[in-house]
Amino acid sequence: MIRVAVAGCAGRMGTAVVEAVGTADDMELVCGIDPHASGQGEAYPVFATIAEALENADFDVVVDFTQPSVVADNLRAALPAGVDCVVGTTGLSNETLEELAALASEETCLFYAPNFTTGAVLMMEFAKAAAPYFPEAEVMEFHHCNKKDAPSGTAVRTAQIIAEAREGRASEAPGKETEIEGCEGARGALVDGVPVHSVRSMGYVASQEVVFGSFGQTLSIRHDSWDRGSYMPGVLLGIRSVGSRSGLIVGLENFMAR
Repeated sequence: MIRVAVAGCAGRMGTAVVEAVGTADDMELVCGIDPHASGQGEAYPVFATIAEALENADFDVVVDFTQPSVVADNLRAALPAGVDCVVGTTGLSNETLEELAALASEETCLFYAPNFTTGAVLMMEFAKAAAPYFPEAEVMEFHHCNKKDAPSGTAVRTAQIIAEAREGRASEAPGKETEIEGCEGARGALVDGVPVHSVRSMGYVASQEVVFGSFGQTLSIRHDSWDRGSYMPGVLLGIRSVGSRSGLIVGLENFMAR
């Protein structure tokens, strides 16, 4: 039985994780961690901080769906204590992830996924395959208006994958130099040379489209997630997989069967 703690248990994603873990036959929900809901819950205790949780509960894995401003401190407490971490909170740079992973005790895993849906992972894999064949690429991502970071972790990772697949060749799409005065930002953010555009609006959960272009043709790859339940199979896969891994692992594709 895998003993699990959920950081951010009172949030939208955290609530979905609590339900998914609670219904999994091979997992036990030991506690939640959330300063907005600390105290004794109906079915499990909820602590204000991860330090408090570590002092009062025994768990193998902590799942973090909190906020970019607090996730790093959570990991700094959990990893040295030998607790494997499954992180869906985006906004952490590769440098920060490597720094945090270095704090982990031996045989402890820091698993970070910019997206836990299988469709989004496949979208990134398809983008990687297409990138060497198209001189231009744009990433457009659409999320709910309360998302804490822009661009999304998925969009950033997609742009990085496209750049890596091109082996350093930058996009030929016009960049910041084409923006007219007073309309700076029209071309989006350049992530490793790939323009990324973020839309935040009520009605969206998470959607992303990658558009490739070359002379006389375009190729569009799109993924839409309409319900947070679509993330849960990936979250559970991460929880089940980290116990046999160590160090830093980025991306759900590392656990998906080939």
